[in-house]
Amino acid sequence: MRNLLIIIFLLSAFLPFAQAEEHLSDTLAADTVNVESLELIPLVAADSAEAVLTDSQPTVNRRSTDTIGLSNIEIKWFEHCLQWLDTTDCVAVHDTTTLPDSVYKTRLQALPCVIELPYNERVRAFILRYVKRSPKQVARLMRMGEYYFPIFEETLGKYQLPYELKYLPVIESALNPMARSHMGAAGLWQFMPGTGKLYGLEINSLVDERMDPIRSTEAACRFLSNMYSIYGDWNLVIAAYNCGSGNVNKAIRRAGGKRDFWSIYPYLPRETRNYVPIFIAANYAMNYGEEHGICKAPIEQTMITDTIRTTQRMHLQQAADNLGIPISELRRLNPQYSRDVLPGGSSYALVLPAEKVGLFIEQQDTIMAYKADSLINNRRAEIDLAKVTSINGAYRINGVTYYTIKNGDSLSTIAKKFHCSVKQLKQWNGLKSDAIRAGKKLKICK
Repeated sequence: MRNLLIIIFLLSAFLPFAQAEEHLSDTLAADTVNVESLELIPLVAADSAEAVLTDSQPTVNRRSTDTIGLSNIEIKWFEHCLQWLDTTDCVAVHDTTTLPDSVYKTRLQALPCVIELPYNERVRAFILRYVKRSPKQVARLMRMGEYYFPIFEETLGKYQLPYELKYLPVIESALNPMARSHMGAAGLWQFMPGTGKLYGLEINSLVDERMDPIRSTEAACRFLSNMYSIYGDWNLVIAAYNCGSGNVNKAIRRAGGKRDFWSIYPYLPRETRNYVPIFIAANYAMNYGEEHGICKAPIEQTMITDTIRTTQRMHLQQAADNLGIPISELRRLNPQYSRDVLPGGSSYALVLPAEKVGLFIEQQDTIMAYKADSLINNRRAEIDLAKVTSINGAYRINGVTYYTIKNGDSLSTIAKKFHCSVKQLKQWNGLKSDAIRAGKKLKICK
């Protein structure tokens, strides 16, 4: 059993998960930034991934090309997911004051980051869009980050990547592991199927590991590490994560070979010009939200979970009914199983409330047998092919012989051929009389 002890924060934003919808926003493409007209991220990638990473290789285009223009995708949270939840722990009043530029600049410079986080009017516009116009979403992201950020940091540390990259899923999926874009990108890190498979994620009719926080984070870190080995500049890596290395390479050539994001800025797709400023603003909002009077969204319920692995095919409903866990809760804990089925055959992880793990182990055989025929045994392992018998015109399949009546046949002659009685023939075929007709089929069930 692979142990993973985590705290789940069951916020209203988790249930139900919002679906990603396309939203075209020309305001983000404008050269003059009007903070009141900016549509809030998160941006969900429209990745057309093939492979990475140089001009001589196929390119991972995570978003639209130059010819498409701006295609900004916004997570549409359900109305009740944005309602502020009262809590006695939160006494701060949201501060709508716009601070001097020097304050934002100083705060960004004070962050313990490897990635350069410069300040300009573009960055300022997105900072204000977060902390001034969308404090409710920031409150939820701050709270959900207490669960997701440690997962991200563990893998980022493993690959020796900057921890501030943990904020990429903030702008990609709003920390929603079930987020999907209309282009097919999915999960916290918004991988397209091709990119996900390229980086070792299992994606098929039953499993989509793009929605597994741990597995998708591993893939994202490998992707980011490969990109950094090419560009050696984190802002270029972040830009490539958004629009693909091909678009970044073209922008570098058009900028005369300069390899700095702000130097190639005019030559990037319009959406990508906003992506790095949004990333910088997300770093600011996640670190300084409380300075703007934004309290972390309250916890409705905490849950300690553990992970067990099984090689047996099973349905989440089997565990839900036998362990007394709502199926919606199991789906939330195991979002990678798109049809509620663990395929079996190889080892698959099942996340359960910690107090239910022992019961699962004790009752595993009972759980696996529960409603197995209706829930998981819906495919025949093999099929009997029709076999022609020695009697002309007869064939046998699945234990039943079928005989086509010929001219001159009677029930008595057919009964003699198959060593049965006329009464049996009539019972097997629902016949009320001895009359039969050439061309019809009779079943011989022996």
